[in-house]
Amino acid sequence: MPVLRQVSKAEATDETVLAYYKRLFGDRDPVAEPGTATGTPGDWWTVFALAPDIFKHAVDGFAVYRHPARKIDPVLRELGQTRAGWIKGSQFVFSQHCKSLRGLGVSEEKIASIAYWAVADCYNEQERAVLAYTDCLSAQNGRVPLQVFDKLRTFWNDEQIFEFTYITCLYDMHAVITRALRMEYDAREDPIVEVAAPEGFSAADFLSAPRPAGS
Repeated sequence: MPVLRQVSKAEATDETVLAYYKRLFGDRDPVAEPGTATGTPGDWWTVFALAPDIFKHAVDGFAVYRHPARKIDPVLRELGQTRAGWIKGSQFVFSQHCKSLRGLGVSEEKIASIAYWAVADCYNEQERAVLAYTDCLSAQNGRVPLQVFDKLRTFWNDEQIFEFTYITCLYDMHAVITRALRMEYDAREDPIVEVAAPEGFSAADFLSAPRPAGS
């Protein structure tokens, strides 16, 4: 369950929100009867509906990256979105965009290798360049060596680089929001917790144990 309240169909009054509820959930109340055609719970929509203007801003962003005016190859775009989801640890963003890559005809080998692309042999030079740039954006928070731009400029102009930058950072943001609010597939406990010691273990005894000779 998300950490924030969800907006039911009966509570929603905004036309854009209601239109998406109808499109995604039919006549169901998405809070009482969750579930979308893609298999997700659908609570991204019901949480974002808390602020209808932000909801509209977000869905307009989806339209922007799919707009016919975009100049970048959709496969390269989706590689960036998927890798950003993986870097940020968002199972929702990563999983949804794996499906998008598959829909674009990308091989299962390439999809499976996104987590370890740097040592995978299945990507071409352009794909490796955009994955490297994505790592700079999402893992290094925008710390990009100029040599990365030099490589991107061998196949993209500045407009295309800007498009990719904006879209990838947009999905970096969505990955962070989805994880933070525990929406969709990110509604799970943090896996990094203390593993209990065996019964009878004494931390004091452990710390006071004699040090090995020469240490």
